[in-house]
Amino acid sequence: MAFTIRQLQFFVAVAEQGTVSRAAQNLSISQSSVTEAIKELEGDLGVELFERHPRGLSITHKGHQFLRHATKILADVSDARRAFLDAPAATGGRLQLGVTSLVAGYVLSDLLARYRRANPGVEVSAIEDNGDYLEHLLVGGKLDIAVMVTSNLRDRMALQSEILEVSAYRLWLPLSHRLTTTEIIGIGDLAGEPLIMLTVDETEENTGKLLAAIGTRPNVAFRTRSVEAVRSLVATGAGVALLPDLVYRPWSLEGDRIEQRDVSGALPVVQVGMVWRRGSGLPQAARDFIGLAQAQRTVRQRP
Repeated sequence: MAFTIRQLQFFVAVAEQGTVSRAAQNLSISQSSVTEAIKELEGDLGVELFERHPRGLSITHKGHQFLRHATKILADVSDARRAFLDAPAATGGRLQLGVTSLVAGYVLSDLLARYRRANPGVEVSAIEDNGDYLEHLLVGGKLDIAVMVTSNLRDRMALQSEILEVSAYRLWLPLSHRLTTTEIIGIGDLAGEPLIMLTVDETEENTGKLLAAIGTRPNVAFRTRSVEAVRSLVATGAGVALLPDLVYRPWSLEGDRIEQRDVSGALPVVQVGMVWRRGSGLPQAARDFIGLAQAQRTVRQRP
């Protein structure tokens, strides 16, 4: 039996929410429906997408690989719906986008590719910079939209935002690390551990606040603006890292040499969203971009 769009939506919801109960609540359906759909999907694929344990579910390496395909399929379904339901796209126009470093390669790339396919006549220009500067450009009318971390948005009076993705922080460990065998990891277990610190967007600030709870100064072994550098350094045993889940890529070059673990306690989350100037008359190209992003988010949540 071939898998269904409904099963893919349920699978993506569980992968994003981390538990069947939260996924079911988000989809407004019963937990048993979600559980049954996941079992049927695993049976059809012949692989385990999640590991079951007393604390819930954790996605497997095969599950992460399939998640890429599932999200692409759902996005393509959204594009197909829009092709028939929406009015014809404008033949011209210009879209000026801003993006922060953390978001550029992990959220914007796929969204922008689908927008270009749907609106081939629109001239798109995009710049990457820090959140404060992008806010300045938005308020000044130099950008139409920014796709950025919105958790630390400064000027909420002048700017309007809409969340696209919420990503929790988790711990990255090399495969041989002592904590990989620990059932429950607390923030205090990281005291003295060499830390690989990502310094883009709000990650350094959030990680510093987290580790301040230990009561000792964090042992920062390396600071970098490159997620790939963090990935390589953790994989080769240079240290551990606390990073938002959206940048975890177990299928990448070094990804299969990294274990990801939850840390007990109230860890922060990263909210990624679209931001535009409040009350501004957005051009049609910008409104189309917002609509496409909203459709992508909705199709992944629709039961």
